[in-house]
Amino acid sequence: MKVFLDDERATPDGWVRTYWPEEVIALLETGQVTELSLDHDLGDDAHGTGYTVLLWLEEQVATRGFVPPPLRVHSANASARLKMEAAIASVARLARRDL
Repeated sequence: MKVFLDDERATPDGWVRTYWPEEVIALLETGQVTELSLDHDLGDDAHGTGYTVLLWLEEQVATRGFVPPPLRVHSANASARLKMEAAIASVARLARRDL
């Protein structure tokens, strides 16, 4: 399944909509996620952001050998996008493959 994390944008056809990091993480843990697209700002930073998912992924890849799906960022927050892209690069290095 393709998973789309966002609080405002319309969900693309064929994607499963999520609003919070823990929803995405629960789906990732099923092993059924084939692609993941993340927004950063979700309306409540105390509840988490798209970056929260990437931090979880980085830890899982490093400690459990978790195999991440292809990842992309669709956030309009320029500075957060850079931080998220750096996290994706780190996950890719740990997973030893392009994401």
